[in-house]
Amino acid sequence: MTASRIAPLALYQEVAERLRQRIFAHELPPGTWVDEQALAEQYGISRTPLREALKVLASEGLVTLKPRRGCYVTEISERDLDEIFTVMAMLEGECARSSASRASDKDLDSLRHIHEDLEHAASKRDIDAFFEANQAFHHALQQLADNRWLLHVIEDLRKVIKLSRHHSLFSEGRLEQSLAEHRNILDALLERNPDAAEQRMREHIRSGRAALARIAEARNRAA
Repeated sequence: MTASRIAPLALYQEVAERLRQRIFAHELPPGTWVDEQALAEQYGISRTPLREALKVLASEGLVTLKPRRGCYVTEISERDLDEIFTVMAMLEGECARSSASRASDKDLDSLRHIHEDLEHAASKRDIDAFFEANQAFHHALQQLADNRWLLHVIEDLRKVIKLSRHHSLFSEGRLEQSLAEHRNILDALLERNPDAAEQRMREHIRSGRAALARIAEARNRAA
């Protein structure tokens, strides 16, 4: 693979972003040893900015630095997913609760439009478009919560979730189930019902985890 050289401006951040995208695309799969020398040669840089970039990715949980053994792309276990989704349910539930209390009519109209994108993607069974609209819906709620620390933690956890080899929407029936859950969340928001919005969001996140677990079980049975 031929890689273009990286400009010196904010070098380690640029390196970190390139590696981050390769990890998310599973070009560098979980458990892969990171060959620092090969990457430095590929990008035409010294190993110093590369190591700084790896420290950034380690702080995000995407790679693991092992003393005397080097750097590896983090492997995420079923237990990791259980624990992460438990925290995500609490955090995103809080976002939904806060949004139900503080959203303006204009904010709710924006959420309604995003939900229409979800409906359209689901009708065409376009998983990629549904995923993008789903991300936009959740991100909009997080912005409405107006808590930058909450947003920061959620974003970091979502990066780690991307290490999973599967996406919950590929579980049979999950797309339809997810759409129904979003309808219920939106209804609670439009009713400005914080308790219902929080509870429905928590259930939605837990359902996503259950779908991933079903995929893992099916994969193990087939192995």
